[in-house]
Amino acid sequence: MSDTQAERQEKDLVFEYELDAPPEKVWRAVSIPAFREKWLPKQELAEAEPISTAPGEEVSYRMRDDEPPFLESIVTFHVRPDANGGTILRIVHGLADARLALRMPPAANSNGPWMMLAA
Repeated sequence: MSDTQAERQEKDLVFEYELDAPPEKVWRAVSIPAFREKWLPKQELAEAEPISTAPGEEVSYRMRDDEPPFLESIVTFHVRPDANGGTILRIVHGLADARLALRMPPAANSNGPWMMLAA
């Protein structure tokens, strides 16, 4: 894993759920607009269409805050079967707005080169 991927993973919110419903039903709920809008209103989305999809497995949407500064994020839904005929739903919510990189200083314990020089 590259340093960039590791940094990205640390900033993402990751939620994983075990559902009793079969993967096909969960996939419909996250990918078909009429079903998705019952739990994720289209007003929350920056774009109604997904930005990427792997049918039956993964779909990503761009979201935008409805209040200033209107930050954007990417939410990806991963759907996979579990051993009991149900579904594992993994939701990864990552802030994608470039403006955040300018605001957030590196963590003091990130062991960056400046910390190594201090030792």
